Amino acid sequence: MRRYIHESKRHVSIHIGEYHASGRPEIISTVVGSCVAVCLFEPVKKIGGMNHILLPGTANWNDFDFSARYGINAMELLINRMMKLGAERKIIIAKAFGGACTLSAMNSKDHIGIRNSEFVIEFLEQEGLRLASCSLGGDAGRKVLFHTDTGVVFIKKIIPAAIKNIMTEEQRKQEQILKEAGKTEEIIIF
Repeated sequence: MRRYIHESKRHVSIHIGEYHASGRPEIISTVVGSCVAVCLFEPVKKIGGMNHILLPGTANWNDFDFSARYGINAMELLINRMMKLGAERKIIIAKAFGGACTLSAMNSKDHIGIRNSEFVIEFLEQEGLRLASCSLGGDAGRKVLFHTDTGVVFIKKIIPAAIKNIMTEEQRKQEQILKEAGKTEEIIIF
């Protein structure tokens, strides 16, 4: 995580498989292509957090140091961190961004961006967390800036040609994880 000061709020930049939550005024940022960033906000105590999900599903906790790359782990870790900061779970509001299909070779109805998006929507519904807004799918990546003290999210779409490097990194990480797990078969969504 890279942290820096700008204006009156501290900025925290998260990357693939990372998450951050705070009860102080901060701006959390990330850039997503087929990955999904979920922003959670508890409006009474003004606690906010964001994760950066690479793959739907869950990691084997014994084999991975970066389990937050996987959807269920990333969501549970973020929610638990916010609750440790004092957030009341039942009033947490969610916003989700990403899940793009930015490479023409991946342009199918079952690409990873769609699977990540579907996972997040299903998880939030099952956990009773309200999805207040989202920008999922499409062919453009997104830069996400989340204000932890207000719940406001600013999105800047990144044109497909400019996101090629992001998608290449996401694809490389995905291949590395599957190799480490010793799995070459399809990822199963539950």
